[in-house]
Amino acid sequence: MSHVYRSRSHSSGRTKKFNTRRSGGSQKRHPKKAYIHPSKFVQAASPVAEELFTPQHTFDDFAVANLIKKNVQAMGFTEPSPIQDQTIPRALEGNSILGIADTGTGKTAAFAIPLLNRLITEPASKAIILAPTRELAEQIEQQCRLIGKGSGLDGALLIGGTSMSRQLQELKFNPRIIIGTPGRIKDHLTRGSLKIHDCNIVVLDEVDRMLDMGFVHDITHILNHAKAERQSFYFSATFDHGVRRIIDTFTKEIAHVSVKTGDTSKNVEQNVVAHTSANKIDKLHDILIDATTTKSIIFDDTHRLVEKLSKELAGRGFSVEAIHGGKSQSQRQRVLKRFKNNDINVLVATDVAARGLDVTDITHVINYSLPQSYDDYVHRIGRTGRAGKIGNALTFVENEAPH
Repeated sequence: MSHVYRSRSHSSGRTKKFNTRRSGGSQKRHPKKAYIHPSKFVQAASPVAEELFTPQHTFDDFAVANLIKKNVQAMGFTEPSPIQDQTIPRALEGNSILGIADTGTGKTAAFAIPLLNRLITEPASKAIILAPTRELAEQIEQQCRLIGKGSGLDGALLIGGTSMSRQLQELKFNPRIIIGTPGRIKDHLTRGSLKIHDCNIVVLDEVDRMLDMGFVHDITHILNHAKAERQSFYFSATFDHGVRRIIDTFTKEIAHVSVKTGDTSKNVEQNVVAHTSANKIDKLHDILIDATTTKSIIFDDTHRLVEKLSKELAGRGFSVEAIHGGKSQSQRQRVLKRFKNNDINVLVATDVAARGLDVTDITHVINYSLPQSYDDYVHRIGRTGRAGKIGNALTFVENEAPH
């Protein structure tokens, strides 16, 4: 994100290199899969009627810099979402915030607007934003760039799969916004290329996902390096023991904001596909050629299996690509862009690579391999059934059929 709010000629033209460290999405070794009874994969969709939300504020009401108001208006934001309506005024008062909200509720702007306003009005302030995956970190960086356009603020995006030398160059300018994944940020702290002792604003987005991905020690290490007196933002889809422990350790007084309406699986029709090893790929083929399957994401276990399945489907004439932690960030960006733009309509992915994937028109999630846990299953099928639509989740189970 080098100098994303103003341009400098030296920041262009650098190549990105693949880095095999864990930072933000490369594959990690998984424990043995938990047993999940096949009946847990069978459930009819039961969408809940969405209540009409009437915000208490407008964006013009918020006491933020006129530049931010102008940029928010240019982005097409007309009125705050529930998480923005409740979070922004409290954050502008200096409160630390715990926000319980699902992906797609507008939480990035909920913390970006007060964060950027504080950086603009307080020249000594600095911020660090942690996200579980490269893709989510990039989405946050892009939105911060739009909201802070013209502010002159400098930033650095520190994620795996991109050039370390470029990141080192960006950090020489002492950027006031650091956005990245825990593993890569810890790498920079360890080698001394990043100093965050003066960061007085800290954001942890999708805390529960970061803990699921094994980043608890990295997060603790990072937060111990930030300024003790700071404003903190924690956003999570759940408030379980792990999330509570992180917050209790590092933040004593915090305002709670919850806009979670329920599991994303409520809008998803769930079923199983009984198969044998001999007919598994043919069963998948039949699902993909069905007229109702217009855009699908298929989950498999490993880099190798994902690549193998993708090549098999391509050979059968499907418009398909693979995404996993073994691909460089530029390759992953290209694949996701093609998927979002409907240049391809089938994406084969590993779990980690698909975390943070926000594509609203996926009709089918297909679990070609069983998930590691039921929580992973809920996360997988949450890729469909978005924006008020009914989605479909199909899980391949060997020699098992619903009755």
